[in-house]
Amino acid sequence: MTTILLVTRACHRAAQWHAGQRRKGVAAEPYVNHLAEVAALVAEATGGSDPNLIAAAMLHDAIEDAGVTHAEIADHFNPDVADLVAEVTDDKALDKHVRKALQVEMAPKKSDRAKAIKLADKTSNLRALAASPPADWDLATKAAYLDWARRVVAGLRGTNAWLEAEFDAAAAEVERVLEAELRDD
Repeated sequence: MTTILLVTRACHRAAQWHAGQRRKGVAAEPYVNHLAEVAALVAEATGGSDPNLIAAAMLHDAIEDAGVTHAEIADHFNPDVADLVAEVTDDKALDKHVRKALQVEMAPKKSDRAKAIKLADKTSNLRALAASPPADWDLATKAAYLDWARRVVAGLRGTNAWLEAEFDAAAAEVERVLEAELRDD
């Protein structure tokens, strides 16, 4: 399968599998916007050199949030894409606090390719937190999310300097927004 075909097929499937899902922020953007941003960050960070990685970035939440199976991803794409998606998937059967702790613990143990997806995912999430936070998140919740994201990313560092700089810029923007919110209170 050509690079263009693989990546556009991933975009199409992600749009189908996540149809109707929205981001948590007040803008309630279509969830596929997040997936596209993560894939774009990974593509930029790798110079587009790894189409399976870009496709996996586009599909990174398919198992976790859309109920798609590893086998379905392997059938539609290939085992490498499916394995990458599985590697970045949280086990939703676990309590949220356990899942979050496991992300911190397991981050350094992931493959470099999975680390790139996680870095891009956390960067996208922080960008969304700065631009359109969930309406029900107070200052403490936002600050706690930022702290947790930084702890996850601490275990991902050394993977891709460009992605790390994008994460750091997003974290700095969240800090700026939180400081402004604190001053306004």
